[in-house]
Amino acid sequence: MRTTQTLDLNDARTIIDAGIAEAERIGNPSNIAVVDAGGCLLAFARMDDAWRGSVDIAIGKAWTARAFDVETKALAKLAQPGADFYGIHASNDGKVMIFAGGVPIKEGETVIGAVGVSGGTGKQDQGVAEAAAQAFARG
Repeated sequence: MRTTQTLDLNDARTIIDAGIAEAERIGNPSNIAVVDAGGCLLAFARMDDAWRGSVDIAIGKAWTARAFDVETKALAKLAQPGADFYGIHASNDGKVMIFAGGVPIKEGETVIGAVGVSGGTGKQDQGVAEAAAQAFARG
């Protein structure tokens, strides 16, 4: 039998708390989602004044980062016209997000979940997601 490593709720809380701290530091309210190894939503936070329209985007970024085990920022480059994955955003019933802000979370070389952030520019979302993911690595 194969055993699956995955994030748990305590891990997700640590990740979200770190994301919130970074979003507060840069002054940009964010939506932050964490999915487990199976891509299922484990935890979510919408900071006060974060865009309501970004809720599903944050969740989609986390799911995409886990589904393809790649940062959504990198996937976005591969999804441009003429690139190998052009049109990928239309797959999976349109669930795939190709904006910066989705980061896989690893334990060693194994992806055990992901974080997705939305509510700012791509650079802001990516920075908050990276800070959130790094909190797990320290935890």
